[in-house]
Amino acid sequence: MTTVLAPLTRPVSALLAKLRIDPFIAAILLTVGVASLLPASGGTATGFGIAANIAVGLLFFLYGARLSSKEAIDGLKHWRLHVTVLSATFVLFPLLGLAASFLSPGLLTSPLYTGVLFLCLLPSTVQSSIAFTSIAKGNVAAAICSASVSNLLGIVLTPLLVALLLSTDGPGVSGKAVLDIVLQLLVPFVAGQLARRWIGAWVTRHSAPLKLVDRGSILLVVYTAFSEGMTEGIWHKLAIGPLLVLLGVCVVLLAAVLTTTSIGARVLGFDRADRITIVFCGSKKSLASGLPMATVLFGHGQVGLIVLPLMLFHQIQLIVCAAMARRYARQAAAEDTDEQGELVAAS
Repeated sequence: MTTVLAPLTRPVSALLAKLRIDPFIAAILLTVGVASLLPASGGTATGFGIAANIAVGLLFFLYGARLSSKEAIDGLKHWRLHVTVLSATFVLFPLLGLAASFLSPGLLTSPLYTGVLFLCLLPSTVQSSIAFTSIAKGNVAAAICSASVSNLLGIVLTPLLVALLLSTDGPGVSGKAVLDIVLQLLVPFVAGQLARRWIGAWVTRHSAPLKLVDRGSILLVVYTAFSEGMTEGIWHKLAIGPLLVLLGVCVVLLAAVLTTTSIGARVLGFDRADRITIVFCGSKKSLASGLPMATVLFGHGQVGLIVLPLMLFHQIQLIVCAAMARRYARQAAAEDTDEQGELVAAS
């Protein structure tokens, strides 16, 4: 089947690569389109909702099974770097999100601003943070630890921050929602950690096919959320003006965090490799964690609009950080060439 489909999928993959569009983001956008044209409703929607809840639990069970507790604990020895990354993720971002409140309700609708603030409360990504750090010749071991710890803490900190900072008027969260996230996210994660001794090696060996389970779960969540938005009739309320403002907010938000982490890491005296890790791990927000969390925390039709800022920000961060990683790599290569030249001259 793979051989048959390869000639068909290769041009699409090449086009996405040329346009610098993450194929997973393209799949999410396609899912949104399907949900817009063929939304689930009635009993079908209920079935999809149950399936999405099961998928979210499975997703976080696999997260728990993958994360090596020993690696995370050993990596904590580089505590200054991790504190800096976590401060950017759970302090700087939320402060910037709160500062954007003046845009609502004048320029941003309440659900869109809720989405911006929710985006700012999420943990960092794992895969892209590590990948960009590796490409840029940063401290990969520290990136693995920081990204993993960020996601681990995010399971607890994100719902607590959402409950603390988001108003209960309109699209807020309730105590039941926080309890739901404990049952649907934290409990499966802990179960995955406990089961790691038996299934950890198997999960590692089958990481590629299990990635399909991860992404399939998220696509199911997206379809369910956007179908509910369609049946509730919320999408006709989204005008082009607020959408352009939202795009601008995402760009400014990312630029502010990239600038602050870059300057801050230099002022704090970190070496080049550690500065790269801080920039990439401290500026990311996790789509993989954010979509399931939003489904649990915002159990109503407006969840589709609430996750829209996250979807936009995720694509922007991938494009910008890919360019930055390549620039860092070229700088590292140039420095290595200069050092080799100096050694030859000295000898």
